[in-house]
Amino acid sequence: MREPAEIEIRTPDDFHVHLRQGPALSGYAREAARRFGRVLVMPNTLPPIATPGELASYRAEIRSAAPELTALMTFKIQPGMDRATVRSLRDAGALAGKYYPLGVTTNSEDGISDTDSVMDAVAAIEAEGLVLCIHGEEPGAEILDRERAFLPRLAHLARSFPRLRIVLEHVSSAAGVEAVLALPERVAGTVTVHHLLYTMDDLIGGRLDPHLFCKPVVKTRADRSALQRAVLDGNRKLFFGSDSAPHPRSAKESAQGEAGVYAMPVSLPLLAGFFAERGALDRIEDFVSRFGAEFYGLPPNGGSLRLRRARWTVPEEIDGVVPLAAGREMAWRALDR
Repeated sequence: MREPAEIEIRTPDDFHVHLRQGPALSGYAREAARRFGRVLVMPNTLPPIATPGELASYRAEIRSAAPELTALMTFKIQPGMDRATVRSLRDAGALAGKYYPLGVTTNSEDGISDTDSVMDAVAAIEAEGLVLCIHGEEPGAEILDRERAFLPRLAHLARSFPRLRIVLEHVSSAAGVEAVLALPERVAGTVTVHHLLYTMDDLIGGRLDPHLFCKPVVKTRADRSALQRAVLDGNRKLFFGSDSAPHPRSAKESAQGEAGVYAMPVSLPLLAGFFAERGALDRIEDFVSRFGAEFYGLPPNGGSLRLRRARWTVPEEIDGVVPLAAGREMAWRALDR
């Protein structure tokens, strides 16, 4: 049966976004608002979002740039953070706290080296009804093994806090998929389009593609297949988070290129193509518009977004950043909402 030339889905959410800081934020926020009703904004800014004042200021900056976009706010977990601080962040509008291991990604030089040092903070997150979001990579492990090596910490946190909702962000490995599906229903995972579609062959198999370099890195064909099977199965424990992480071209095309994929402009067209090619276009709405909202306890968005089968070419640069799949022809287009 031929897939339709156009579908309409409920306005989608993106549960993992980096909007950065300063003048560049405006373009990134407006780009997100063209397609998404809500985005979960990551807190690894400089300085990090770790106080109610910083959270309120950052949210106001985003709202000024893109008033139609709902920014769901997170804070960066710090050693020594107590329940009073977590409560004040919740009262300021935080939906989740983000756990960054030491040195695993952008602006994580102040990250967590010992899980025990933040157990009080995690207990407070549980007590206040917030979500714990985790960048699940073990510092010091080999690059392709970092997610798998972190999984015992994930299981330990899930056992230690029986009411805590946990999201393993940007699941990138077969082991990560297996762990999320095996843990209780209150443990979920986000999936990016780049981990769903690309492998190390795309990153370094021919010429190096610095614009596909991210943390965690894209992995093997077996890892990609495990992600694809789980997403196509429609498991509600896995939902969309782009981990869209823009860096200027100069910061990517350098001797020590920054980690991050600017996926925001092309995530929905790539996802539409992925589901359509497998005869499963009817499942995209659950993945991008329902499962994440349900996990976070949010009502579904109002309104809708249309995805149309239409050829177009991804620009080579958007707002000074080279997007994912730059210069490639897309089979699907996401119409502005």
